[in-house]
Amino acid sequence: MGFQTITVERRGQVAVLTLNRPERLNAINQELREEVPTAVAELREDDEVRALVVTGAGRGFCAGADLLGNTPVATGQAEAMPTQGAKLDELGWVGRWALMWRSFDKPVIGAINGVAAGAGMSTALACDVRIGSEHARFKSVFIERNLSPDSGLSFFLPRVVGYAAAADIIFTSRAVGAEEALRLGLLNRLVAADQLLDAAVAYAEEMTQWPPLALRMSKRVLQNSFEAELEPALRYESQGLAFARRAVNDVKESRAAFTEKRKGAYTGT
Repeated sequence: MGFQTITVERRGQVAVLTLNRPERLNAINQELREEVPTAVAELREDDEVRALVVTGAGRGFCAGADLLGNTPVATGQAEAMPTQGAKLDELGWVGRWALMWRSFDKPVIGAINGVAAGAGMSTALACDVRIGSEHARFKSVFIERNLSPDSGLSFFLPRVVGYAAAADIIFTSRAVGAEEALRLGLLNRLVAADQLLDAAVAYAEEMTQWPPLALRMSKRVLQNSFEAELEPALRYESQGLAFARRAVNDVKESRAAFTEKRKGAYTGT
């Protein structure tokens, strides 16, 4: 993959996607918001990739939308909508950005190396789990720009920390440091900065050791059940069992590994 604003590295069955605009704290410009979905789509279809780590280059994870230049966000003007399709677009790029992470049906681990603000905070919260360093810092920032939350923040944040804590963070626009983030659940784990990426990959490998089809279906079931009533959730769980067992070789290997008291070697077949 040849990209200008991101890098993609493979570490065994784990892909590491790094937002790579360190001079702008990895703020999301037009090029980055085009390159990330391209990379994510390719990684989703690559069966050799079983989990994704997302991090930022330099001092920041992601400072949100890039406010420099003549973009509508930067100038505060209404966005030009030259086509009928654009005029009828209910989601905008921020909505599609959130859906992109939500629909990636493999584990996504956020490695939060610095500030995650605005759409960058939304990106971090769209990850399934987050591991951070002492430099991790979360800030909603939208209200400071005369905006209400977008890019999925109002969806993800209360599901992570609860309504009252989400209201506190959004309404005050205060910064949440690493230790508090760990207490609130914004971070699942906290490690030293010089260990962050290796620790994030190791975290991912705790997941990729298991049957890949069952892992992907587990994510789908978990997401569905979080929003569903009990009875529909139970139906979807039953369907998920059938999908996971389509990997017939992994079914046999799982049984053999249990019987022989050894670690399984799963192929997704």
